[in-house]
Amino acid sequence: MASETATPETAGRWMEIRTVGVAGCGLMGSGIAQVCGMSGFPTVVFDVSREALEKGLAGIEKSLGKLVEKGKLSEEEKARAKSRLRPALELTEFTDCDLVIEAIVENLERKKSLFAELDRTVKSEAIFATNTSSLSVTELVAAVRRAPQFLGLHFFNPVPLMKLVEVVPTVLTDSRVVQVALAFGRRLRKVPILARDRAGFIVNRLLVPYLLDAVRALEEGVGNIEDIDQGMRLGCNHPMGPLTLLDFVGNDTTYYIAEILFNEYREKRFAPPPLLKRMVLAGLHGRKSGKGFYDYADPQNPKPNSLV
Repeated sequence: MASETATPETAGRWMEIRTVGVAGCGLMGSGIAQVCGMSGFPTVVFDVSREALEKGLAGIEKSLGKLVEKGKLSEEEKARAKSRLRPALELTEFTDCDLVIEAIVENLERKKSLFAELDRTVKSEAIFATNTSSLSVTELVAAVRRAPQFLGLHFFNPVPLMKLVEVVPTVLTDSRVVQVALAFGRRLRKVPILARDRAGFIVNRLLVPYLLDAVRALEEGVGNIEDIDQGMRLGCNHPMGPLTLLDFVGNDTTYYIAEILFNEYREKRFAPPPLLKRMVLAGLHGRKSGKGFYDYADPQNPKPNSLV
């Protein structure tokens, strides 16, 4: 089906989201698909390989199981949520979705390529959303012919537990589509907030300089890893210290986001510190690689690494 920008006659269909598509079944995509299924939406979840898809679905199974163990979900609710998820290896499975959320790697060209293909495949009145955490939503719009129906929906990790979603319209997004996106966020039991299409949006624009400053404090000998983390946890009542949070998010992820923010704003506070760059080059990406600011050989009792 060739896509065209929706006409006034079809625009009314923007008002109701019945079926959701999630492109990407990694950490973020699987989490988004899970909350959609838990919230009653039939959801098509796509990835490029069967292995990646099965890994993502296994993660959903594990996450739902934990919610059952904690008494936050019944076995019946878990079964219903799973039954609403339809795995897919072809983008044509998204043809009749009312909303498609992209959640692939944070790479502008790969996202644009995906959206261009989706634009040719998905029905013309469908809304497209990107889960990008740092790229320009407006740049991504150039890949499609449905600019009024395109915006950012930035979820936070872990998606099933984090309550926030940033709704990021561009100057071309139809105001009715923005309202649909806000209502969708609330149907997912999230708290949606509106952010302008500026690099980092609200949360990462404020969070990333704080995390980078923690690395600089370590570089400059202000305190050691444990004391910096302990100071912010107990002094500011943060649930985890900044260096622990960096390991949790992924030091490589934060590094790449910082590069994008620095290129956008050209301000020193967004520039990645040398230590963070060296850690990324050395593969010290945090929890996912087993080592970062801490060594996770024993995940229940991580030990600080000697880095400076």
